[in-house]
Amino acid sequence: MKLNEIRNNPGAHKRKLKVGRGSSSGLGKTSGRGVKGAKARTGTKVYGFEGGQMPLHMRMPKRGFNNIFANDFSEVNIGRLQKAIDAKRLDISAKVTEEVLRKAGLVHKSRDGVRLLGKGEITAKLDIEVAGVSAGARAAIEKAGGSVTATFKKKVYMNKKGEPGKRHQRRAKSAETRAARSAAASQ
Repeated sequence: MKLNEIRNNPGAHKRKLKVGRGSSSGLGKTSGRGVKGAKARTGTKVYGFEGGQMPLHMRMPKRGFNNIFANDFSEVNIGRLQKAIDAKRLDISAKVTEEVLRKAGLVHKSRDGVRLLGKGEITAKLDIEVAGVSAGARAAIEKAGGSVTATFKKKVYMNKKGEPGKRHQRRAKSAETRAARSAAASQ
């Protein structure tokens, strides 16, 4: 074989169709794109358009909504904490905080902090400070001889006067009423 004999395999290289080179080719003038409009222009596409058929995003059922006031916690199970402790990725001699958990690669950054959940087993005694903790996780850690501190306080939305909003005021009032009722019932 010589350099001048090197060729592509037959059919490996398909020549590009030349358009806009006269009407006798069948693809002259508008090059098979019709006349004007978005689809006649270069670099555009009508996203989600399926030729008049009802598009997929309109055929799918819609449910629920996206609550912009929802709490955004990064969740971690106690089973993963125990695995990290066994693998020596987590030092339990000092207090375990959100920053320590992030450095160990157990949680990602979140707006409202870390919430501890109770899936799995924990045997290590550890002192942990997180934003939130489930009842099962708290019980498991305290059973192992550790302690948990929850630091999260729900944000109170203020009105123009700088007072808590009506909903917060109503809830605070009903909480006081409940506390008074339970105190009266216990006496």
